[in-house]
Amino acid sequence: MLNAGVSPLLLELRTGGQPFPVHAALFRDEQNVILVDTGTPGQLEVIREALGREGVSLDQLTQIIITHQDMDHLGSLPELAEATNGRVQVLAHELCKPYIQGELPTIKRGVLVRPTKVDVTLRDGDSLPYCGGIQIIFTPGHTPDHISLYHPASRTLISGDALTSQAGTLMPPSRDFTPDMPTALRSVAKLSRLDIETVITYHGGVCTGGIRERLLQIASGIE
Repeated sequence: MLNAGVSPLLLELRTGGQPFPVHAALFRDEQNVILVDTGTPGQLEVIREALGREGVSLDQLTQIIITHQDMDHLGSLPELAEATNGRVQVLAHELCKPYIQGELPTIKRGVLVRPTKVDVTLRDGDSLPYCGGIQIIFTPGHTPDHISLYHPASRTLISGDALTSQAGTLMPPSRDFTPDMPTALRSVAKLSRLDIETVITYHGGVCTGGIRERLLQIASGIE
């Protein structure tokens, strides 16, 4: 594990026949195993294998948190819900809920996903009582419903797509896939107010060291 309670979870996806690795995340304590994001559709076995490398079985999952509506984050949620017989709680921001439940087409792809029930609706500033506490940070811009997750006990941020990284260096969200960059940069400025030691970015992986300074640079438009 990267830190007590939270670790990155590499999902070795493929898209268009090409490797497409992403970094989901895993929270663990004595009672809970929580997966953050689920990759593209059709990745049940990839997720099962990734969990196995962390010493966790699919049967041990207790919750799944979705950071936002993009298909490479919620794609395999219906399969996971079916594979666990609906036992696993699904958590998402209130603005993300209708997309997960198949009530609205996703903004970027314009498709209705196979519906999955959202059990717990999240809002900015919520604190989840798992793994020493998980704070919900509303970080719109990349999508209007985007959230990041902060684990104060380990000073770890799970950024979803609010940030990316390259070779261990924090980078802004992808301009090609972020329709509201001004709002996204304001979200980065909001994250800079947290005491962060480690960031797990979905696209790029883990970053450590000089996090606040780098967040301030990104928020001010320095790439």
